[in-house]
Amino acid sequence: MTGARAGRRPALRGIVTDIDGTLTDRSRRLNTDAIRLLREVQDRGVTVVLATGNVLPVALAIHRSIGLTGPIVAENGGLLYRRVDGRDVVRHLARRSVALAAYRSLRAKGIPVRRLFTDRWRETEVAVEQPAPLRAIRAALAGTDVAAESTGYAIHLMERGAGKRTALAVALAPLGLTLADCFVAGDGDNDVAMLNAAGFGASFPNGSARARAAADFVSDRPYAAGFIDALMRSGLVPRSGR
Repeated sequence: MTGARAGRRPALRGIVTDIDGTLTDRSRRLNTDAIRLLREVQDRGVTVVLATGNVLPVALAIHRSIGLTGPIVAENGGLLYRRVDGRDVVRHLARRSVALAAYRSLRAKGIPVRRLFTDRWRETEVAVEQPAPLRAIRAALAGTDVAAESTGYAIHLMERGAGKRTALAVALAPLGLTLADCFVAGDGDNDVAMLNAAGFGASFPNGSARARAAADFVSDRPYAAGFIDALMRSGLVPRSGR
C-alpha cells in the first residue's frame, strides 16, 4: 500500500526511526530481524538515528544493545544525544519548567492527567498517560507556550517549537544530512512532521491516520514487520537480504 506522497525515490544516506510500534511488535518487544537489518545497513556506512518519545536512559540502552553509533533524539525531540570525540554529549532543546507549569495548570482546571512512571527521568517535557482527553488538553493549552502531541502510547506536553523534526535538523546537520536524505519510519502523530520532511517516509497499519497520510509508503504489515517491508521498498536493503 502506498501513501499520499508515493513515487519519490531520492538517494538515501540515513535512517531515522521511532522505536515503540516501529521496531517492536504489538507488545513492544524489539524485533530481532529489524535490529539485524539496522546493523547491516550501518555497517555499510548508513547513519542510523533513533527518534523516540521515550526517555534517554531507555533509548540509550536500546541504542547500545543494538550496536548503533548515530545520534539519539529522545523525549519527543526535547533531548539530543551524541558521541563527540569519545564523550557523551547531551543537548537540551526544550525547557521542562514550561511543560511542568502547563501540567500543573491542567490539573488545576480539573483535567484528568497523570504523569507516566518514566516521567521521573524526563528532563525537557512532561508525558501523561493514555487515555487522556487530548482535545481538552489542547483547548486548555491554546495560546500558551506548550503544545500537546500524541504518540499513541502517551501524550507529551512540550514547549512549542520543539519536536522530533526540529531536533533531527540539529542532529543531522553535523553529519552533512537532512531529513530529505533519510528513510524515516514512524507511527504516531508526533512523527508526522519528520515524515513530511523525509526522503522516504514509511508508516504501518498500526500507525495513526495522520502518520499514514504523511508517509510515502504505508506497508500492509503492522509494527516491525512493516518497518522491514518499508526498508526493503526504500532500496536501502535488498529483498534478498531478508
